[in-house]
Amino acid sequence: MGEGRGKKDCLRMLKLVPPGLIVGILAVLILSQLFFAFLPYRRRSYLPILLMTAIGFALGQLWDFLGLPSTRLGQAALLPAAAFALLLQPLARFVPRVRSEPKEPKPSNPSART
Repeated sequence: MGEGRGKKDCLRMLKLVPPGLIVGILAVLILSQLFFAFLPYRRRSYLPILLMTAIGFALGQLWDFLGLPSTRLGQAALLPAAAFALLLQPLARFVPRVRSEPKEPKPSNPSART
């Protein structure tokens, strides 16, 4: 008997999520993978590309919110978002990254007086 109630609660929670959000998240993930694979940049990390793509999609949604012309896919403004994401990709190299290697300690000064 409890399984039916759990499914109803899950469906009720799913109705709260707008479809445009799901389409936008999927589009960000797909487009960032395409940018990572096909744009001719040197060695780079995936996370800055994902961040710039997400910011581009946010700017595309702002473009749509302002009422400017756009091509839509459901509730997501697709064409301006993809254009902003593509234009922001060169800025991905300026996103600070966490180093995976620990910093080496500085060598001690042998000529220092103690």
